[in-house]
Amino acid sequence: MDRTFDEQRFLKHQNFLRKLSLIPKFKVVFCTFKKIVEKDGKIRYEVKGDDVQLANDMLVGAYENSYDTAILVSGDEDFKPVVRTVRRLGKKVENIFFRGGSSSRLRKTCNSSKNIRFILEELKRRPGITK
Repeated sequence: MDRTFDEQRFLKHQNFLRKLSLIPKFKVVFCTFKKIVEKDGKIRYEVKGDDVQLANDMLVGAYENSYDTAILVSGDEDFKPVVRTVRRLGKKVENIFFRGGSSSRLRKTCNSSKNIRFILEELKRRPGITK
């Protein structure tokens, strides 16, 4: 995220990343942002390398026996071969997906799948969790 583009949004994102880093056994991987200037002058960013990094981490972790269950937060069907390999190595893969952006084929390849909306609703019902 470009601090000069929107400082308030940048600071909010940094705070979010800091909170994620406090979660035990949770890994935040930073990828490259490609800045794209449209013909009309609008600026947008595209994430590059995230899928390959995630697939690599899942495979290396499975081969090194670093985990029992991988939680794949994606709806991208391109992860099917990685999921199959990880499962063949005796690991479980749980798929967390966003509504409207999820491949049913990926969900069927995983051991289980759940819409993140239901997870967030469940968390909101827990004592001490703020909305």
